[in-house]
Formats: sequence, C-alpha cells, structure tokens
Amino acid sequence: MTPARPPAAPRAVVESCTRPAVPAYVPEVRLRVADEVFGLWRRVGGLPYWAFPWAGGLALARHLLDHPDLVAGRTVLDLASGSGLVAIAAAKAGAASVVAADVDPLAGAAIAVNAEANGVRVAVLVEDLLADDLSTGPDRPSGAAEERRAAAAAEVVLAGDVFYERPMAERVMAYLERARRRGATVVVGDPGRAYLPRDRFTPLSRHRVPGTGLLEDGEVKAATVWRLP
Repeated sequence: MTPARPPAAPRAVVESCTRPAVPAYVPEVRLRVADEVFGLWRRVGGLPYWAFPWAGGLALARHLLDHPDLVAGRTVLDLASGSGLVAIAAAKAGAASVVAADVDPLAGAAIAVNAEANGVRVAVLVEDLLADDLSTGPDRPSGAAEERRAAAAAEVVLAGDVFYERPMAERVMAYLERARRRGATVVVGDPGRAYLPRDRFTPLSRHRVPGTGLLEDGEVKAATVWRLP
C-alpha cells in the first residue's frame, strides 16, 4: 500500500497558489492573490476567501488609510480577517497593536505572509471568536492566550464583508454588539450584502471599488463603511 502523502503546511499552500499583487483600490498594501477561484476551491476544500481582496474589505481598508485617527494609537481586532487586508491597513494607519482573527488555518497563514510582506506586526489568532462559550469550553485551542486577551479588550473592532449569509451575519452582529456594549468602536465594510442590518448602523463613507469582477457581479462594486452607534 502506498502511504498517504501528508498534507502541506498552510503557509506552503498559500505561497504555492497565490502571487504577490497590489490591490487596485489600496495600493499602499501588498497581498498574495490567486488568479482563479474554482480550481483553488477544489484544492483546499472550501472557498479560498483568504486569497482575494473582497470589496467590503477594500472599502474598509481604504477608509482606515484615509482616516487614520480611527485606529491610531489604539488596540484593534480585525474579525474574520481573511487575507489580513484590513488588519494590515490598520497597522499602517498607526494602530498600537492589531489582532487578526479567523477560523481557517490557511487564512492564518495568509495573514502572516501578507503582514510580513508589508513590514507590519499583526498578531494572528486562528479561532472562532463568535462562539461565546469558548472561554470555558473543553475544546478550546491551546495557546494564543495573549492574542485572546487582546481581542477581547480591543478598543476598535473591524470586520470587512462578513454579512454574506444569514447564520454568519447573526453571529457576527451578536459579537459586534457585545463589543460595542463594552465600549469598543465597531466599524464594518460591506458591498450591499443581503444580511447586513443597515438600520442598526450609521454610514461613514461610500466607495466604488474596482477590479472585483473575478468575485462579484461586476467590474466595479459599490461598498459602504458603517459604524455601529
């Protein structure tokens, strides 16, 4: 019997299926980006959202770089970070510290690779922060205690393009509202996803994000940056 080939490490997967690129709307940032979606989707067994700059994240990253006072000198959490685009923009805008959280180890590897390419420090936390029972659950991943504490106490909580399906949107809103109640500033970027509860947010800026035809329904996508009041 031929032995099974061990799975590649997350960083090796990220580096082998992406290339360095500059997002058209945020030229201050370098990202590793895939050239196609579906083949990579089959290869990794899930949507490779960490391999692309999504419209909501691009709008939010642009807003942070244009309005650095939002994060400058403050502790930041980038929720469902994906490629790390928003986290990197926050670090470039002068955040005191940044934690980028995502459930996917491939996203964790992409965030680390991209942060290094941009010469910024971003702490990576591969964990489902939306599960409110993780503080006592027996299956909680070991390690990363410092990153968990930083995420739980972040002064600014950011989320780019997270309202694409109802179950996810409901869990995200519960988390964001808990963060707001403890005093955090909560800001999200969204390109008109169906499950964003717009009546609960205040718009901060509007954007027309170019170059999203590979992922979206047009070459230009309207996106809005919102704040949870």
